[in-house]
Amino acid sequence: MAAIPDDGIMIGKVTGLLAEYAACIDGDELERWPGHFTEAAHYRITTAFNHARGLPIGIIDARNRNMLEDRVTALRKANIYEPQRYRHIISVVRLTGSEGGLVQAEAGFMVIRTMIDGSQDLFVSGRYLDSIDFSGERPRFAEKLVVLDSDKIDTLLAIPL
Repeated sequence: MAAIPDDGIMIGKVTGLLAEYAACIDGDELERWPGHFTEAAHYRITTAFNHARGLPIGIIDARNRNMLEDRVTALRKANIYEPQRYRHIISVVRLTGSEGGLVQAEAGFMVIRTMIDGSQDLFVSGRYLDSIDFSGERPRFAEKLVVLDSDKIDTLLAIPL
């Protein structure tokens, strides 16, 4: 891994990307969510257990932006699930490397879920392991690996994390 030029500037840009990413999910603007990814992006949600063992099985495994757009369409038109809202809390960003024109970053996160009846709970926690492409007019995720701390997954994982 190569050194990351202008660490402070890069951290600011990655933090901004993560803030916009979470805001579109938390604000129920899911149609904007795929726009945070490159065309050939890989988005995967897995558990810490599977990730530590190099197991490729993902709870969600989308191999390009079209698959992310299809997921949003399915959420809006086909899937039936109890109405809910998310609120992301994202930790300080840590840059972990640079390779092939991509910057790698890591950030911890928690998602609080609010149900239609007003009840709230800590839905998931984990970390984002991101590869970010800065070659365009704005940064986008080339890969977003969501590693959940718990191996116990709520079956109501409908909205992206």
